[in-house]
Amino acid sequence: MTKTLVVIGLLALAGFLAGGVYATWKTTRGLAIALAVLVVVALGGAVAWYLG
Repeated sequence: MTKTLVVIGLLALAGFLAGGVYATWKTTRGLAIALAVLVVVALGGAVAWYLG
């Protein structure tokens, strides 16, 4: 896989997870916080992969 496709995939995953945070915030805050942590991990992975 090319570097660009991996970065785009990780950014798409982060966006999908961010939508989950938005959808679950009012009902299940614990799950929303866990998803937010995963968003940060996915974004960090995308940046690290791009710069690495």
